[in-house]
Formats: sequence, structure tokens, C-alpha cells
Amino acid sequence: MLLRLLSLFAALALVAFQPAQAKDATAGIWVFDTSLSYPGVQMMELTQRNRKLSGILTTRWYGAMEMQNIERRGDTIAFDMRNLNDKANPTRRWTATVSDGRVTLTGDIWYAHVEQTGRRGTKGEAKARRFKPVQLPPLAPVAADGLAATPPMGWSSWNKFAERIDDKTVREIADAMVSSGLRDAGYVYVNIDDGWQGTRGPDGAIRPNEKFPDMKALADYVHARGLKIGIYSSPGPMTCAGYIGSYGHVEQDARTFAEWGMDYLKYDLCSGEWFYSSRDEVQRAYQQMGAALKATGRDIVYSLCQYGRVEVSEWGRDVGGHLWRTTGDITDDFAKMSDIGFDRNPKFGNAGPGGWNDPDMLEVGNGGMTETEYRTHMTLWAMSAAPLLMGHDLRTMDEATRAILSRREVIAVDQDVKGAQGRVVSKDGDAEIWAKPLSDGSVAVALFNRGTTGRSISVAPGDAGFRSLLGGRDLWRGTDVDTNMLDFAVPAHGSVMLRLSGRH
Repeated sequence: MLLRLLSLFAALALVAFQPAQAKDATAGIWVFDTSLSYPGVQMMELTQRNRKLSGILTTRWYGAMEMQNIERRGDTIAFDMRNLNDKANPTRRWTATVSDGRVTLTGDIWYAHVEQTGRRGTKGEAKARRFKPVQLPPLAPVAADGLAATPPMGWSSWNKFAERIDDKTVREIADAMVSSGLRDAGYVYVNIDDGWQGTRGPDGAIRPNEKFPDMKALADYVHARGLKIGIYSSPGPMTCAGYIGSYGHVEQDARTFAEWGMDYLKYDLCSGEWFYSSRDEVQRAYQQMGAALKATGRDIVYSLCQYGRVEVSEWGRDVGGHLWRTTGDITDDFAKMSDIGFDRNPKFGNAGPGGWNDPDMLEVGNGGMTETEYRTHMTLWAMSAAPLLMGHDLRTMDEATRAILSRREVIAVDQDVKGAQGRVVSKDGDAEIWAKPLSDGSVAVALFNRGTTGRSISVAPGDAGFRSLLGGRDLWRGTDVDTNMLDFAVPAHGSVMLRLSGRH
């Protein structure tokens, strides 16, 4: 017994005189008083347990970002950060180095290189800066409301003005929509995209920035011209242009938009992609706003902008959506427009009255394509039953642009109440023939030449699903066609659009 006691005392003594575990020099709270706008790192918190470090970066864009695979190298730690929107490099290696009581943080995320210096922070500063996460509601269908029986038509500010949009420009665009005849051609929505947001008041309500002094007055101005008005937000903390999103204020923002008199909301995933990456999460995030809009009692068309991720066309209607983006952003060039319109958007189904596949806004009139290419752009969007949201400056458009956008027979194909999405029925090298059945039994047929040289393309009755043809019309020329001679010279990057009737 004595020997056992002596052995126990010896062991306790050995433990008592062992040196305490050394505290990692990087552990603790570090705050950054200045940072890049994106991703806006505000704080680093490192916790040491059993010689292992765990940590969080708090950012304006993505909230709390976990530091993964932390490795110590002297006074420097290296760690992995999730790298959004870069499939080739889903993670990036960052470092944090301590020297003279300061920490230098270095790393890359998406398009940004981060290099900033921080200082030791207090528990009070940490409490004030910590991100406060919110929970999504459970998934539940949002009842259909009968809006968007045909694809929405109008104008959106982003393609031409990006975040450089203001009250004066919106009013002048509304006036131009009326004076140009485009309102009477069917374009009714005047949509303010990103860049209008200011700050939140003490009650949490979103307020516009100085470019938009009175949103209700602006909405009244647009409504007085027989038009409707739309606005933009994100389910994340920040919008794509770095303004305040609706995270944590979804229902409140929906009520504000309704009080202002908004008729349309584009809800862009943006920073929300950090929080909501699975199909279930994305659905619930979009359903939350869909239900909130419905609860306002105001008719608001709901545009889901999440770039075609997680099979959106299969559930877009269920969350209250009336249109949903099928791709990333369009740009004003034939290659990008073609990739979206010919290759990406057709992969999505489930389009029809009340819910539409959206290949993004029109670039017609912005100057990056030829008149022939813009006509093809318009033809392809009309054949696809796509929303027709113009993106140019209506105040300065030329007659060729106005003529393309206001061609009534082409618009009628897009707006046909059957709501069928056209599909390719024949391919021959760079030539494609598309068909779109229409509500009166006729069929719209489009001939596309995606090549760089002109070529001849012929149409057969079977391309329209008919056994024989009874009549036809060239929709861009506005003339009847001889159905016995449906052979057309189609220029490079050009198109021909027909409406054919026949016997099955």
C-alpha cells in the first residue's frame, strides 16, 4: 500500500511540475478596422484546444466563414477557405501571420485578393461583430396566384447602367417606353436592379440611398404612365454589387416593397450562395420570400435569380416564382448570347403559363452585336417563351433597335397563351430549325445560322409537325410566303422566323 501511495504522489508531482501548454501566438480575437469591400473580413477568432486551433472569419458578405485544415508554421498559420464560384479551385489556402502584436491576413477568394492587417480585439468587440445567423422556415408550397400568364415584358436597369442607376433615369426610361410605342407593344415593367439600397433604420426597415429620394413617389410616377415598377434584392446579407440584402429581414422587406407600390421583385442569390448551397436550402430561401410577398396582399411578380442551380425549373413555381434564371449573366456578344439561348436554356423544362425559364435580359440596342445578330437574339428569346426584359437606354435608341423590339408578330409568338417553349427539331452543321406550337394550331418555325458564312436552309412540313402546309408568313418581313418554296438564304449569325399552318 505504501509503495502505491508513493508512486501516486510521484506521478502527481510530475504532472504538477510539467510546463503548461504554450498558448498559440495567433489564438484569440483579431479585428480589422479596414478591409476590402469584398468579402469584407471584419474579424478573425481563433480558439486553441489541446494544441489544436479552430477558427472563424467574420465577413460582411458571407457571415461566419469556417477556417479549415489549420496548420501552424511558427508565428504563421495556414488554412483553407471555401472559394465560391470557382469550380476549378473550390478551396484556397490563406495565411495569418503575427508580428509585433499585429496580424496580417492574406488570401484569395473568387476575384479578390485579400491582404489586410488587424489588431487584438476585445470580447466586447467580438460580441458586436459576430454574425447573427437566422433559420429558414420549413419547406411548404406557395399557392399559385395567376400572375405572369405570359412571359413578363419590360425593361431592367442592369445591362446598361449596372449599379449606376437613379430616380431621374428611371423616370426618363418610363417616359421613353411610352413615347417610343414600346409600352403599347407590351413592355410594361420598369425594373430597378441592384444599386438602389441605402441603410436600415432603427426599426430594421430598408431605406433607399440618396439616388432614390422617394420610392413611393417614383412608383406613383411609373404607374401614372400605365406601367409597372420592379425592384431587386438578395436572400443574402449583401447584393451582387455590395449593397444591403434581405438576410434576416425577408418579411419586413416584402412589406416595404409592397408599401412602396412595387409590382415585381428580382431576388438574386449573390452572397446567399454561402448560406444556401443545397437544393433544400435554396428552395427554402426562395420560398421564404415567395410566401412573404404573397402575405402582403399585393400582386408582385417574383423573379428567381439563382443561375439555373439545383434544378430550379422543377420547383420554381412551388416557392411562388413566376420566372427563374437558367444561366449566369448574359453579355452583349453573339458567342455568350448563343451559348445561353441555344445550349443552356433549352436544357430546362416545365415552362408555361405562370412560370417561365429565364435566359436573362435582352441586350438588343447595347451595341455589342450587329443588327442581324440582335434580330437573332430576339427571335431566339421569342421562340423560347422567354421573358422579354430590355436592357438598353431607351432614351437614345435608334430606329433599328426600336423596330426589332416592337415587331408585333414576333412578340405574339413569345406571348402566345399556350405558353409552349420552342425546341430544336433539326440540326445540320451550323444550321438549326426550331418549332414552337401556338394556341391557334399554327406553329412558329425559326431558322438559325450559327455559322460565320451565309447558307441556304430549307423547311419541310414535318419540321412544323404537319403532313402538308396550308399557309405561312415571314414574321420579320411581314409578308406571306409560298409554302411550296420554303428555301431561305440565311446570313451569318442570322435567322428567319415563320408562322406556318397545315394539316396533321
